[in-house]
Amino acid sequence: MAIRVTPKLLQSFRQISRPLNSAPSSTIPVLPLNYDEKSDTLVSKPSKTEENNNANLRSILNLNDTKKLFSTFSNTKLLRSTINLNMAAIDSIVDMGMWVMRSKLMEVSGFRQVILESVKHSFYEQFVAGKDLIETSQSVRKIWDAGLRGMLNYGLEHAYDNDSCDKNYLTFLNTIESTKFFPPSSISFVIVKISAICPMALLERLSDLLRWQKQDPSFQLPWKQNSLPILSDSSPLYHTLTKPDPLTPQEEEDLRLTHDRLTKLCQRCLELNVPLTVDAEDTKIQPGIDYLTYNSAIEFNKLGEIPIVYGTIQAYLKDAKERLLLATNAADKMGLPLGFKLVRGAYMSSESKLANSLGFDSPIHNTIQDTHKCYNDCASFMLDKIVDKSGAVVLATHNVDSGKLAAAKARDLGIGKENDRLQFAQLYGMSEALSYGLANAGFQVSKYLTFGPVEEVIPYLLRRAEENRGMLSSSSLDRQLMG
Repeated sequence: MAIRVTPKLLQSFRQISRPLNSAPSSTIPVLPLNYDEKSDTLVSKPSKTEENNNANLRSILNLNDTKKLFSTFSNTKLLRSTINLNMAAIDSIVDMGMWVMRSKLMEVSGFRQVILESVKHSFYEQFVAGKDLIETSQSVRKIWDAGLRGMLNYGLEHAYDNDSCDKNYLTFLNTIESTKFFPPSSISFVIVKISAICPMALLERLSDLLRWQKQDPSFQLPWKQNSLPILSDSSPLYHTLTKPDPLTPQEEEDLRLTHDRLTKLCQRCLELNVPLTVDAEDTKIQPGIDYLTYNSAIEFNKLGEIPIVYGTIQAYLKDAKERLLLATNAADKMGLPLGFKLVRGAYMSSESKLANSLGFDSPIHNTIQDTHKCYNDCASFMLDKIVDKSGAVVLATHNVDSGKLAAAKARDLGIGKENDRLQFAQLYGMSEALSYGLANAGFQVSKYLTFGPVEEVIPYLLRRAEENRGMLSSSSLDRQLMG
């Protein structure tokens, strides 16, 4: 039976999530994860109640004691981080880096080596955990000794044939296997991008077919297995303007291979008790990603247990809250616990350009305030799901306000470090003050550890930087405190 997001359901969502948004935001303008945030220009004088709420938030999350926040950092690391973060915040430097990395100059062997070495000893060392699992294990041990955990992410995405998908699958499998050799509990998640194990053309075809079925429920998809609601009434459908052809026999075989790769990864994660998180990507292929993710969640997540398979919700999308509601309500009826990584989003530029080119409104919220509200509402909703043991969440944010508000509600609900259903997360090399502040406040905190050879990972980081100028400049608080 189809589940619709009714006004009554949305009202209940607002009632549940209101406590997270009831407290005012702090006055420190810090960018959220992968989002080009603009600070508010008008700040009203807080009331006495608001001042008391602010004092309560500050008591939970202390970001002023720099000696305690950066106690595990050497003076050399602090200096290098300060330089790198300030350089990464300058658009002209990011522009020049992207131009050089994509120019024909990189085909000149001597020049290429000089540039790669320069990048390796600056931005790469700041934002990448290591060239391989051996180097990454050293980074994991350092943050583990400092009270943080690691989310392992080999920077792979966008495969175009089965040979590449098979190669990427083996790389992901090796990453999962490696968790046996890390300190116990030091790895919180292994990250996978579906576009790395499913040919891009097939992901686009799956997404087109799923979008058309949303418009025409009578449209049959014989290959479709068990899943959860993927699209809502407000989801963007402009990617699919004409009825798509059915999958060809070869495409169905490619889909079977994709299912097989993902199932084997999930099975090994289950055996090693290491959750697997599927990253979100752009809306053109996200329906196919969610279909595959939910299908695996149905198979591997068990009632009463912490989820093994997590999806990702991008709160900068207008339909994020509705899709979260649809999926969790359907899962509740099945007795299925769901886990999500909650982010703001990383494809703002390309999403808006595509929508505008087709004559449609952007799928992204019109204002940053709307995105903040959506993120905080979804975070509050998932915290309540933790209490009744029907859900789990990774709150991936570089936004101090969201961190403070979520920490306050988590404490009110009695959710602390001993509860594996809640994890805060920030990118490696960024928002160190927020990471250690949350850990010092008594919560589990992970660092998103991208790793891989410089030649493979730098293009990945450049795509992220190009998509969202806020990504590499979002540690403004770190730059203030380190400086």
